[in-house]
Amino acid sequence: MSDDKIEALLRTELGKIAPDIELEDVDRAGDLREEFDIDSMDFLNLVTALSKALGLDMPEADYARMQSFDDMRAYLAERVG
Repeated sequence: MSDDKIEALLRTELGKIAPDIELEDVDRAGDLREEFDIDSMDFLNLVTALSKALGLDMPEADYARMQSFDDMRAYLAERVG
C-alpha cells in the first residue's frame, strides 16, 4: 500500500473521531491525542479501525510508536510493507 493511501486512510479514520479538526491546522509531529483532542478511548477506536482496515495486529506494546500523526503513518507504512 502506498504512503498516500495510508495517509488517506489515517485522515479518514481521524476525521471520524475528530471531525472538526483539520490536519493542516495541527502539528503532524505533535502528540496525536493533544493535536486531535482525543482521549484514550478515541485512540483505541482509531487503532482498532486502522487494524481492521489494514488487516494488521497493532499490539498495545507498539502504542508508543504511534504518538504523532507522522509516527502513526510511518508505523503503518512499515507494517503494511
